[in-house]
Amino acid sequence: MARRKRSRRPRWFVIAMLVILGYFGSMIVSQGLYLSHVHEDQRVAAERLAAARAENERLRAEKAHLGELPYIEKLAREELGMTGAGELPYAPGKRSGGN
Repeated sequence: MARRKRSRRPRWFVIAMLVILGYFGSMIVSQGLYLSHVHEDQRVAAERLAAARAENERLRAEKAHLGELPYIEKLAREELGMTGAGELPYAPGKRSGGN
């Protein structure tokens, strides 16, 4: 009978160790997945930040040009379709005449 007790104790020990190792293994895998998601979120945030900085720089440059008369005239012609004194408006792609 003493032999049976000795053979069962190591079996329970092995089972307990396998459960503990399985638990810690699953924790390591879940933490790895979590970190990969965090790194992906960080990469996306860095791309958005770079795009926002580029847009900010473009807007600063446009703000600097807004006080210049030639730039204002260019905007008025291109975006608003305005013309200067004695000029005729030009609309590309439109034809005059009734052929």
